[in-house]
Amino acid sequence: MTSAPQFLLHHDGDSVAVAVQDLEPGTLKGASVKQGTWSTAVLNQAIPLGHKFALVDHAEGDPIIKYGIQVGVASAPIKTGEYIHTHNMRSYRWEASRA
Repeated sequence: MTSAPQFLLHHDGDSVAVAVQDLEPGTLKGASVKQGTWSTAVLNQAIPLGHKFALVDHAEGDPIIKYGIQVGVASAPIKTGEYIHTHNMRSYRWEASRA
């Protein structure tokens, strides 16, 4: 693929990606920053520039993986292609500090 990616994941294996432009539902192409690999994702809702969306289904309590590390915990079920923000994710740092 030679055109610009519509989303980035920081590491292959991340469970979320980041929109590099305002995105509309549909099939998108993106790239891994670390490995340089290309992939596709299907969105089922609009995602604003700079925000995360799920690359896999997450059950409540599942880890949210970005940068190859856990950055959050799903606070509600999240389906592949859904917007991830404060309404359905808690910061892992906050969660870990409460343990």
